[in-house]
Amino acid sequence: MSIKDVLLPLVGEPSAAAIAAIDKCVAVSGDFDARITALAIEESIPVRPQVMISSDLDNAAATDVVRSVTDAQGLLKAFDSAVTRFAVRNERRLVRPEAPKAVLEIAEHARLRDMSLVPVRRHENRSEKLVEQLLFKSGRPILMCPEELAAELPVVFDNVLIAWDHSAPAARAVADALPILRSAGTVRIITATDQRTIDEMRSGIALVDHLAEHDIRAVFEAVPIEGSSIGKVFEAYVKKNAIALLVMGAYRHTRLNEIIWGGATKTVIGQPPCWVMMSR
Repeated sequence: MSIKDVLLPLVGEPSAAAIAAIDKCVAVSGDFDARITALAIEESIPVRPQVMISSDLDNAAATDVVRSVTDAQGLLKAFDSAVTRFAVRNERRLVRPEAPKAVLEIAEHARLRDMSLVPVRRHENRSEKLVEQLLFKSGRPILMCPEELAAELPVVFDNVLIAWDHSAPAARAVADALPILRSAGTVRIITATDQRTIDEMRSGIALVDHLAEHDIRAVFEAVPIEGSSIGKVFEAYVKKNAIALLVMGAYRHTRLNEIIWGGATKTVIGQPPCWVMMSR
């Protein structure tokens, strides 16, 4: 399998960071030699105008919420510029769904794509909801691009890290990432644990052996947690080893448990330390 058809959801406003992320996502699609489809969501937003008291003005009517829309056209303009510059095969769509249905519509479009490239903003509720809906309702992997880091992110994933815990989501993530892993120069596998049990070590070594059958050379190590959180362990490892891409499964535990108690998935979605590929 190869990655040949990707979706780029465009939501929100065309800030400098958002435009940098669009640029980088288009460049990555070009490196995949894939067609990229931009799906721009134009959403209504409430704007309350300043009201001047006047005897000839119906103040009750004047203070009604005025409806406006997000600048989806500005996002598409940035997309058009990027696909022209990088000469990437592309399609573009503008949709105006009702607010509660916007994220679901994106997930439905993603079902017929190999992957979704998702620009995300740090600790932003809308970004987290979009990522979660794509994970639970698209059936396809996602590749997150942290907007705050976009300008410095690499286009080629030469140094890849697999977060491995022998769970079904982690196994799915590895399978989905095989096209990328085959072209990587370095593939590392880590299990975050303070126990280093025989089963954990055997599982990591078995994954190395499995990848070797796909002509992918990987190395495995157990990384201690030592009172931190697993998400923070991943972040520290990424920074220390200049990782370009983190591959991981999403929500090994229930989503409710992660919301209440925290977890690796919530930590990474809230603040991706690099490009992050997730599957569930």
